[in-house]
Amino acid sequence: MIDLERSEEKLRPDPRRLVARPFLPGAAAFGGDSRRLELIVDRILDLSPEIQSGLLAETLHRSAGRHRDIRSTWLGHFEMACEAASRFRRVSDPDVRLLVGAYLTLGYAYEGAALTNPSILPFGEASGGLQPFVMSARAIGEGHISSVAFFTGSAGQAGSLVFDDRSPFADNGERKEPLYQRLSFTLKLAELGFANEVSDRILAVLPEEFTPAELYAALPTAEDVDLDPILLADTVRMVHWLSASSYEVSFDPTLPISEHLISPAAPAESRGMEDARFVQFIDDDGEVTYYATYTAYDGMRILPQMIKTKDFHHFRMTTMSGPTAYHKGLALFPRRIKGEFAAVSRHDQETTFVMRSDNIRHWGNAEPVLFPEQGWEAIQTGNCGSPLETEAGWLLITHGVGPMRRYVLGAVLLDLDEPTKVLGRLTSPLLEPLEDESFGYVPDVVYSCGSMIHDDHLIVPYGYADYGIRVATVPVQQVLSQMS
Repeated sequence: MIDLERSEEKLRPDPRRLVARPFLPGAAAFGGDSRRLELIVDRILDLSPEIQSGLLAETLHRSAGRHRDIRSTWLGHFEMACEAASRFRRVSDPDVRLLVGAYLTLGYAYEGAALTNPSILPFGEASGGLQPFVMSARAIGEGHISSVAFFTGSAGQAGSLVFDDRSPFADNGERKEPLYQRLSFTLKLAELGFANEVSDRILAVLPEEFTPAELYAALPTAEDVDLDPILLADTVRMVHWLSASSYEVSFDPTLPISEHLISPAAPAESRGMEDARFVQFIDDDGEVTYYATYTAYDGMRILPQMIKTKDFHHFRMTTMSGPTAYHKGLALFPRRIKGEFAAVSRHDQETTFVMRSDNIRHWGNAEPVLFPEQGWEAIQTGNCGSPLETEAGWLLITHGVGPMRRYVLGAVLLDLDEPTKVLGRLTSPLLEPLEDESFGYVPDVVYSCGSMIHDDHLIVPYGYADYGIRVATVPVQQVLSQMS
């Protein structure tokens, strides 16, 4: 029997943690109508100076201590209003600009409902037996919308964790538009069912790498009286939807990582960014990059996405493609295997596959490796993050779903050189929900999106009941010895 040690500390959602988000009624999405926004702003501008001054003072007082620099945020949101309706640029009074920006801002409790499904990885040089780490978490707020939050700390003796104090503030950073790759863009449009004469005309005039401005300038090339107007409108809308799914976010590098919050910033993510699986990837030349795979959800469809960062201050989000990438639960191996990228996935919704590719964003080849066998995983089995390299093989933490949709964790050992070869597997769960972990947003669930090894101990942070987070540790050898 495996003797797990669980942390006494539980990380619970804190509804007092807020992020200031734009609130631009009627003008927030492609094809939106700015008339309601203009009516609201005009209404604010028509207020007397005395009322404007009083409202600003009251709002500043209520916001004190909740945000690091709310004035800058309000001014930024005022600029968004100016982009939607340029006539507002005539407003010269800085206090009136602040007040308009305050009306166009909402305080969002990004973890008001849940803080769960963590992923942990080493970040920084170990010293004195301590290994710094970054832990991500799925923060769920109003409307069940998920963001990616961060913790930092150090792993010590026997895998014990000490968390740094979290900043009381949170920020969504500054969004920037990236370059697009024409080949990747074309492949993804085809997967979404929009490889047609309209998209062909648009893409034909674009270079191999193009900017959003170049893309939007190319859209008129598709206009033709002989084309189906519905096909034209739907394809152009999908081009906008897909292009907005790739972007960059930068944060102030002088601020703590725990203050960074990656919130939905694209139409494809409008209903959430789910279950980021982070990994420290070391390439053959020794270069270190931190990747995460996550699921973007817009309320109707999912889109497999990737996060790339070098420092956890600047992040790039891009879309993944390929028939075996399209589902939840893709996790990268932490290095190439025989010169190829490798990943595990569950794209058939119940079986774990090992995939290989020469392109980290495009996945097509897959081989089934783990099938549901035990009663506690009869519905499905899948990964709980990236495989961990040990001398014995790749240690993969898994999840299984059994009766009453109860989630538990398991483990399997894969061959280092040929990860489709299973060397051992637990026949009993590695971790099950305890009684005090069984009730929350979703009962009887434990789930993890990534573990790490330190001091020969397996460190498994896990979400319980889709509500809070706890950490389990166990000697790696104890886990391996129980496999058959």
